[in-house]
Amino acid sequence: MVITGVNTLQDAKPGDCTFIIDSAYAKDWASSKASAVIVTSGLEASPDSPDSRPLIVVANAERALNKLLDVFQPPFTLPKVGVDAAAVVHPSVKLGKEVRIGPQVWVDRDCVIGDDVTLFPGVCLYAGAKVGAGTVIHSNTVIRERCEIGRNVILHQNVSVGADGFNFRPDAAGTRLVKVPHIGNVIIEDDVEIGSNSCVDRGKFGATIIGAGTKIDNLCQIAHNCRIGRGCLLAGQAGMGGSTVLGDGVQMGGKAGIIDHINVGSGVKIGAAAIVFRDIPAGETWHGYPAAPSKATLRQWAAIRRLADQKQQRPA
Repeated sequence: MVITGVNTLQDAKPGDCTFIIDSAYAKDWASSKASAVIVTSGLEASPDSPDSRPLIVVANAERALNKLLDVFQPPFTLPKVGVDAAAVVHPSVKLGKEVRIGPQVWVDRDCVIGDDVTLFPGVCLYAGAKVGAGTVIHSNTVIRERCEIGRNVILHQNVSVGADGFNFRPDAAGTRLVKVPHIGNVIIEDDVEIGSNSCVDRGKFGATIIGAGTKIDNLCQIAHNCRIGRGCLLAGQAGMGGSTVLGDGVQMGGKAGIIDHINVGSGVKIGAAAIVFRDIPAGETWHGYPAAPSKATLRQWAAIRRLADQKQQRPA
């Protein structure tokens, strides 16, 4: 038997390998057309299945699946080594070894690009930007002046790094808004990944900092002077107001938001669509609008549901 692909239990075809990471899906193995299955140890794949298809038992099926996906990943086409003839690179730029700079890339004066960096077509680096070794920057991403990108960072298409923060003040007469200058920069540390169309604004002074190993999804907003710790996870459309601080290992669900000048402790989990208005101690889980500790929020939701049920049962 030859395994030619990977797919879900429901969509797998003969020749595919599938996976079971939760007992809730084990019942679907018997009807799946997959030729083999990877199963987390301790799960019963299908006690009533009469077939003899291979069951590959591992300590963690999800981790094993990641390795299998690497095997079947289609070839990834990179720009050729060197500077494309259609790119514009200022003579003062310092280029590392084996760099790949695609067409229509623009690299302004005094930039520094490390070894093995890849810039896909349309990337723009303003003056004085720095990009660490092994970093991959996808098409149409913009790195503004003096911003610093670490080693082995991945920035997906249309990421904005270093735009001015959203910061305005009334003038003396109170008749118009005056833009506040932003003279800081952005520092993105090693092994960070940022999804498409996300924005990381520069500091008003000092730096907006994204800690090493942090992963940010598509369509996220990181405002000026935010500081995100190491190994954080921000899901799609999460947003942070200016000068917000996240500790290490913080997780924000989709559409979660934090107002400005809030401190969130290490290991905190913020549920999807929650809005945080006050500091959160380390290790806690918060949900809701306004966000509160999860147990309190769940009690409120349950009480509201009971009130609705009582109203329906009340005689007219």
